[in-house]
Amino acid sequence: MKRAVFPGSFDPLTLGHTDVIDRAIPLFDEIIIAIGTNSSKDYMFSLEQRKGFIEKTYSDEPKVKVDTYEGLTIDYCKKIGSDFILRGLRNPADFEFEKAIAQTNRKMSKIETVFLLTSADTSYISSSIVRDILFNKGDVSLLVPPAVITDDIP
Repeated sequence: MKRAVFPGSFDPLTLGHTDVIDRAIPLFDEIIIAIGTNSSKDYMFSLEQRKGFIEKTYSDEPKVKVDTYEGLTIDYCKKIGSDFILRGLRNPADFEFEKAIAQTNRKMSKIETVFLLTSADTSYISSSIVRDILFNKGDVSLLVPPAVITDDIP
């Protein structure tokens, strides 16, 4: 089984994330969207909210699962039997950052990182931009899936 882990904080899930996930679905038998937790980081949305956004968005896609984890992504991949990490690339800076992580992960394990370029339509979207717009009470409906647009947005 070709199982890929798509790790991230997903604070919140954006159309950039869903673009990568949607295009990866035909490539893998299963995609685990793995929400990493970091107790020293402040999130806009709770872990339960973030998990709910993803589960609601992919409720009709049996190949997509959602899980949470702590620690190194490669340790999580080994634990669940995944040989692939899925990552999206928006720009050259993303590539340089992700390349170093992928090479380190490959050196430490046999896990291969698969990169997908984001579509031109979504390459400008980032969770931090979405959080800033939300913080300032702006409209993010063109940047996130409908599941993220809820009454309990902070």
